[in-house]
Amino acid sequence: MSPLFWAVAAFLSGSIPFSVIIGRIGGGVDVREVGDHNPGASNVIRALNWRWGALALLLDYFKAAVPVGLAWFFAGVEGWAILPVALAPAVGHAFSPWLRFRGGKAVAATFGLWTGLTVGTGPIVLGMLLGLMYAVVTVSAWSVMLTLIAFGIFVITFYGGSHPVFIAVWAGNLLLLALRHWGELHERPALRPWLFKLLHRVTR
Repeated sequence: MSPLFWAVAAFLSGSIPFSVIIGRIGGGVDVREVGDHNPGASNVIRALNWRWGALALLLDYFKAAVPVGLAWFFAGVEGWAILPVALAPAVGHAFSPWLRFRGGKAVAATFGLWTGLTVGTGPIVLGMLLGLMYAVVTVSAWSVMLTLIAFGIFVITFYGGSHPVFIAVWAGNLLLLALRHWGELHERPALRPWLFKLLHRVTR
């Protein structure tokens, strides 16, 4: 099967609005009417509970991981041909045609696409970086962006030589997340209070 087939399949997989579907099934609610109005797992938690939210998160993750992983490891889509395939599910999630091209922020899909390319390595590093940034920075959008920037250093260091296309995937991924978080990025980031307290104790 051609790279074009896999790119289209990955886009369609990524475009499935699982959070909206689960909101309807689990509680008859539109998750886009709560919280930040984003059709994502966090608003499923707000509208229903953490169990439904966890299900939405896993589905958003696997809808990116599965098509990318199948194309990369089993279908022989290699080199630069994997670039559109890898980005397609995140783009599909962010601009879902089923939601009039108003999709989610593609964070779970980001974890999924890097799982499809690197199995456990990418998502583990992403998870550690995201946890660190959330613990340090107050604005969640900036936590996500700083995570992706730091992740880029990891990608260049460990995959830049063997798979240079991964650098292009990362750059496209970074641009997509910046677009989806753009409104929140206007808010100035700040360090969390606990960090100031810790620095004060260390330096006094």
